[in-house]
Amino acid sequence: MSRSARLAWLMEMPTGERRAALAAFTPGEQDELATHWRLWARAEQLPPKGDWSVWLVMAGRGFGKTRAGAEWVRGVAEADPDARIALVGASLAEVRAVMVEGESGILAVSPPGRRPDYEPSLRRLVWANGARALLYSAGEPEALRGPQHSHAWCDEIAKWDHAGGRALAAWDNLLFGLRLGERPRAMATTTPRAVPLIARLMQGQGTGEAGGMIITRGRTEDNAANLPARYLRDIRRTFGRSLLARQELDGELIADREGALWTRGLIEGCRESATPAMTRIVVGVDPPASAAGDACGIVVVGLDQGGIAHVLADASATKPSPERWARAVAQAAAAWRADRVVAEANQGGEMVASVLRAAELTLPLRLVHASRGKVARAEPVAALYEAGRVRHAGVFAALEDEMCGLMPGGAYEGPGRSPDRADALVWALSELMLGRSKGPRVRAT
Repeated sequence: MSRSARLAWLMEMPTGERRAALAAFTPGEQDELATHWRLWARAEQLPPKGDWSVWLVMAGRGFGKTRAGAEWVRGVAEADPDARIALVGASLAEVRAVMVEGESGILAVSPPGRRPDYEPSLRRLVWANGARALLYSAGEPEALRGPQHSHAWCDEIAKWDHAGGRALAAWDNLLFGLRLGERPRAMATTTPRAVPLIARLMQGQGTGEAGGMIITRGRTEDNAANLPARYLRDIRRTFGRSLLARQELDGELIADREGALWTRGLIEGCRESATPAMTRIVVGVDPPASAAGDACGIVVVGLDQGGIAHVLADASATKPSPERWARAVAQAAAAWRADRVVAEANQGGEMVASVLRAAELTLPLRLVHASRGKVARAEPVAALYEAGRVRHAGVFAALEDEMCGLMPGGAYEGPGRSPDRADALVWALSELMLGRSKGPRVRAT
């Protein structure tokens, strides 16, 4: 019976009968009622039946993934004194703050009398019956080489550090050590993103047979009973059915487009956790064609001493007035101490320069006039990524969605009508990496 059916059955009983039924519980049973997970859980938050080895919960934000993971760990630990559980997150700080100490973490979901002892200095949880859980960071895959476990809960695996193959190494090392007990199992919870680890899991997914992987999918709205109605209304009003909403709210895995100039795997391989000092910083700008046009692409890119470019920020403005996008450009330039602003001037010409000057932009401004289409301009920049000469200092979802929508031959199949953010990126990287002789016609102002 589903959660709604169980609760409906209880709540639909006449008040007297319901009180009598609850009064028949022992004091201990009454105390346990609030934390009896099988009463409150939705069916998709409960472990699937069958002899599976990996349970992947890939769903939208607010679905209840963390609660499901914490409750699964609690159930395993309380049922098996010999359980040795690995808790793996993107960083140790996130394991502690979300998986252990968070509002839906292991400590919060455990009944007061049965909470495990938490020993932060030793990175472990110890239950009264002897079961243990150890905390690990996916950013340190070597820490998972050697230890043995019977179970593992891996949270937000799409968020793990994929630079240098760390995420894949962490997952592989975990699986090699998952060899204690009769039925070693791993649970992974995540909002979907087309990163190498997710791609590998999806390619090798089982069908629920012995030893296979089972996938649970879901949307943010599936947990509507536990989320503020205003939040659900506002988040849908803001993001609608955009690509970002399909991924973050609907839990949809957005696959790469065949033949695109960029793939998500390529971008993930360029991700970095620390950024070196920059010798130059440029702000690339793709102004909207009109006051009621699309977004104004504003992307900040730096160049380090080794000749590697680093995408530092996406400060793009959506449907802005000329004054607002010019102000956003000036603010980005000031915040990052940029030494140049590169702006496309095909549409607007002198107007672009005057608008930027009116925003008190005092940096050298270079107006670029495109003689080729957006995709043709992007192809040599995409080659820089292939050569390993560009890094991303963070996750820039909207920008990266546009990049992955640029196709050879001039087509654009990404979100929105035009890849404004991606075009701003191209202008900035062309200025820093490709040289004026190979780039568009330019004019300094």
